[in-house]
Amino acid sequence: MADLVKSTLGPKGMDKILQSMGRGHEVTVTNDGATILKSVYVDNPAAKVLQDISRVQDDEVGDGTTSVVVLAGELLREAEQLVGQKVHPMTIIAGFREAEAVAKTELASAAFSNAGQPDAFRQDLLNIARTTLSSKILTADKDHFAELAVDAITRLKGSGNLEAIHIIKKAGGALKDSFLDEGFILDKKIGVGQPKRISDAKVLIANTPMDTDKVKIYGARVRVDSMVKVGEIEAAEKNKMREKCQKIIDHGINCFINRQLIYNFPEEIFADAGA
Repeated sequence: MADLVKSTLGPKGMDKILQSMGRGHEVTVTNDGATILKSVYVDNPAAKVLQDISRVQDDEVGDGTTSVVVLAGELLREAEQLVGQKVHPMTIIAGFREAEAVAKTELASAAFSNAGQPDAFRQDLLNIARTTLSSKILTADKDHFAELAVDAITRLKGSGNLEAIHIIKKAGGALKDSFLDEGFILDKKIGVGQPKRISDAKVLIANTPMDTDKVKIYGARVRVDSMVKVGEIEAAEKNKMREKCQKIIDHGINCFINRQLIYNFPEEIFADAGA
């Protein structure tokens, strides 16, 4: 497993071509260690441990998935040689733990922080981002994306809640067309006849059905004896929807965002009201 991803490590790492064994035989080209290891089927317990190490590293840190697998693979290879020399496994584990403590001490002594100097701290973040992107497909535009990443992180003001950063993907354009926007972007379709730009908007966000209100009771049936009655039912449904739209408009809003689909009739009512 370690040898499989070793050649993908670093900025000069090579890509791997992965072909799915399922229907369609999809082909994936990647040098991401986590993606490669997730795509490989293994039944060896030690190999599954390496897969789990890669997954945890990806979830907790988001980078270094290949490095931890290569490091763990080399440690296991050295441990195998010691076991072959009749060294007890518990002795090997104790040695690993002692080495871990020494490594942590050395890292702590070598660590430094520029948190009190904003310019130096930002430069450190940019260097970290560039290093992370050096082995990714974005390496040609790593300076641009490093700026985007650092700007996004610094706006969190130390909260660490990455869910506050939303990434919206759109087909077309170049990589350098990517940008970080001030505020919040909703990927929504603008209704027919609605304004494309609103300043000082009064927004109402809802999650309500905006189709014509029909009888939505399970198993219910409506029987009529003429087409006139059908027309009356449809008119009553439209009046009910018109009242619902009017209640929304009465809030004084000029921008209505709904999680569910807004159908033609309420869309027409909102357009006439300028909302």
